[in-house]
Parts: sequence; C-alpha cells; structure tokens
Amino acid sequence: MTCPTLAMRRTSLLLGDVPDPALVAGRAMDSIRRRVNGEGTIAQLTRFGSVGLISSLLYALTFLTFGSLGSLAANVLGMATSTLVANELHRRLTFHASAAVGWLRAQLQGGGLAVVGLLATSLALLALQAAAPDAGWPVQVLLIGAITGAIGLVRFAALRAWVFAAAQTRGRARLTHNPGCETEVQRA
Repeated sequence: MTCPTLAMRRTSLLLGDVPDPALVAGRAMDSIRRRVNGEGTIAQLTRFGSVGLISSLLYALTFLTFGSLGSLAANVLGMATSTLVANELHRRLTFHASAAVGWLRAQLQGGGLAVVGLLATSLALLALQAAAPDAGWPVQVLLIGAITGAIGLVRFAALRAWVFAAAQTRGRARLTHNPGCETEVQRA
C-alpha cells in the first residue's frame, strides 16, 4: 500500500517544474498589453492597423446600408463616416493625442490624407479600366487592396510625423520636465 502523502509529494516533485499555464498566459497578456499600449512605432502601428480594420468594417457596413442610394453616394457616405471615426480613434488611441490635438485639426488633416487616398484609388481604377476593360472584380479588389495598404503606410507616417508629432513631443517634454518625479522617459 502506498502512503497517500508520499504519492502527493512524488506528484508535486514531478510537476514542480511545470509552470502554471494560467500564470504563463497572464504574463504573456500583460506583456502584449504593455507593448500595444506603449508609445513606440510598433505599438502605434499595431493600433493603427486595428483602427484600420474597424474603419474598414464600418465603411463596408455603411456602403451596404446606403447602397440603395447608388454606389457613388454609398461610397462617399462610407468614406466620410469611416474617416471621421478613424481620425478620432487615431487621435485618442493610436497616438494618445486627445489632450494635445483638437478634434477639428485631426479631422481636417487626417481627412485631407484620406482624400488623397481616395483620389489615388479612383485614379488606379480608371487606369485599370483603360488598360484592361474586362478586368473582373477580383483584380479590382486586389488593386484597391494593394494601393490602400501602401497609402495606409504613408498615412501612418504622415499622421505620426505631421498631425500628431507635436502632441508626442509635448507629451515627452511633460514627462521629462516634471521636477522631483522620476519617470520611464527620464530613465530611458
């Protein structure tokens, strides 16, 4: 007959080196949360992509909802709605600039960048239609996706360097010049 306490000790000795899965998962989630909420380029790019996904879904929903008005009207409504929401989410979440950059400035500058993207995709579709009039919707979708992705990267760089740069600089200066308070920025 085996002693129950000895069997429990043997089991704990065998499993003692195995980390607790819940603890490992919790640490991994904390690490991801810190990285995504940070101010580095990768964190901002991650948030930018998330906002892009949300605004793309909103665009599609708006386009489908107002499709009965015609594709041009639905496209304009979808673009306007998704751009307004995306600019506000970028101001608040992507670049953490809501205290430094006003709503109107973010909308005007971010909206201007979106209009450039709309013009580029429209011109690309016109060029495709002229070059290959029989190109089906899969080719058109791939073209729009490629151009939108490239423009998205340019838009990210422009928003980061132009629209929200002053907010980031002010935020760093505020953290760095706080007498008697040591912060992560000062130690970095």
